[in-house]
Amino acid sequence: MEDLQFKKNYSALIHPGYGVGTTMPQVQKKQENQENSEFAQLLRQSLAQNTKLNFSKHAIQRMESRSISLSPELVTQISGAVEQARAKGVRDALILDGTTAFIVNVPSSTVVTTMNGGEMTGNVFTNIDGAVIL
Repeated sequence: MEDLQFKKNYSALIHPGYGVGTTMPQVQKKQENQENSEFAQLLRQSLAQNTKLNFSKHAIQRMESRSISLSPELVTQISGAVEQARAKGVRDALILDGTTAFIVNVPSSTVVTTMNGGEMTGNVFTNIDGAVIL
């Protein structure tokens, strides 16, 4: 009973318009400004660069010496596999497409080395913490 009386007495001190106003448009405007800020633009550019697949000098040399060719579709599949590995927290991944193996450093989206099917047989893959089969 005393609790009810307390609420009744203090509710009379609160202005009827309390909490009613036009605060939402200001919040939305602030969010829009944050989305268009320089920091947000730099962040989006950085994320776009990290999702682009890079090839190390070593990987390019191995591809040339082993006659490994890449189609645009395969590059897209490898990029997708890198994103899957990134989502699972993998740092260094083995990506297999059936005929070719790619060792990829996931944080930098860089193919470190490649090998074809004949060279994969009997090899032990070290320094990887995940694999994606295409």
